[in-house]
Amino acid sequence: MATHDGSSGDGFVPFFRRYAQTWVHAVAAAGMTAFGTLTIVHRGFAVLALAAYVVPPIVLYLRRPSTDRAESDATPDSAEPVATGDGSTDAEPASLERPADATSPEPERAGTWTLVDATTEATLRDVCVTAAGAVHAVGEDGLVLAGTGPDSTDREWSIALADGPAAAGEDLHGVDATADGAAVWVAGDSGTVGRLEAETGRHTDYTAPAEITDNWLGVAVGGPAGDETVLLINGSGAVLRGCYRDGDLSWNEPVTPGSGSSLSGVALADESVGYCCDTNDGVFETTDGGDSFARVGPVGADGTLENLATLGKGDCFVSADDGVVHRYDGGTWTPERVGEEAICGITRREGETIVCDADGAIHERTAMAAWTRADTFASESLLAVSVAGDGHRAVAVGEDGTVVERW
Repeated sequence: MATHDGSSGDGFVPFFRRYAQTWVHAVAAAGMTAFGTLTIVHRGFAVLALAAYVVPPIVLYLRRPSTDRAESDATPDSAEPVATGDGSTDAEPASLERPADATSPEPERAGTWTLVDATTEATLRDVCVTAAGAVHAVGEDGLVLAGTGPDSTDREWSIALADGPAAAGEDLHGVDATADGAAVWVAGDSGTVGRLEAETGRHTDYTAPAEITDNWLGVAVGGPAGDETVLLINGSGAVLRGCYRDGDLSWNEPVTPGSGSSLSGVALADESVGYCCDTNDGVFETTDGGDSFARVGPVGADGTLENLATLGKGDCFVSADDGVVHRYDGGTWTPERVGEEAICGITRREGETIVCDADGAIHERTAMAAWTRADTFASESLLAVSVAGDGHRAVAVGEDGTVVERW
């Protein structure tokens, strides 16, 4: 997962970063230069030069729509450029595009989001809800939390590991489970990697896979327990593939799908198909379980890519730190504005996509509806979110031990 400062995206500095990429900024800069040249005629032109550059962004900032407006107003009526795989743009309005999951049945609406006490104040960086509805979250100092499944009457959280699989206290950044939820993998700093058995809580340390001690920024798992494909990503743009077969674990040589920019997200839909994204607008698809990757980006994002989610080949949703989600339908990238904050976490199930942002908000979208913000609002940044395939449980986690659940 990409790092960020969790600050509000509704302030002037985030606004000016976006403004600096527009034609208005270019015209204002040209005006400042022109008036600045005329100061040789009269010094009074210096005032006009300054005004030409300063006034436009201030006026636009004060007149911008509020981020608290109704969700029905959040989707722009005007056409937005749609980034394609070759970097070109399509001016067709995003609102007229058929969503990639529009053919999926409208899912049954689940419960409400509720803040819960997860017995920790440590920052939680990633979370995974298994097929059985159990949940694991990871974060600072090697902490691994486990939440009971839906059959439990107490719905309690407990500490599965206090200081990581190697008992070294290294921060953990990623967690993912096998397709059946029987095994959970965690990964983090200094090459930390571990595998937990969900039912017994027994863990095995696999730190420094292939003798690599890089900081692992994410992990993705495909296949059932005992026949697992594991992908690890790092800040050097490399993907390391592991194969766990009946207790034996082997690692391939790492591959670098892109230019070497830090990878910020990775996800597997099954043991073969998956995607990863980097901080240089690149997205890469694998159909052989991470042996090789093909570039399907650039996305065309104005912001930096944060994370992604997928349900299969030709299906990928990527979030960015400017409040936009970009969806891929196998040939075209289409932007969808969700809000103004960095969208740190994203998860999908058939017919539904959920994201969480750096301002503590959760946004949901079903196949036939626009993005809507959940009523529950965390006071801290939310960094990751995960949902069970049946939608009966979803969990978002973030700074200072923040946990928000939907039952």
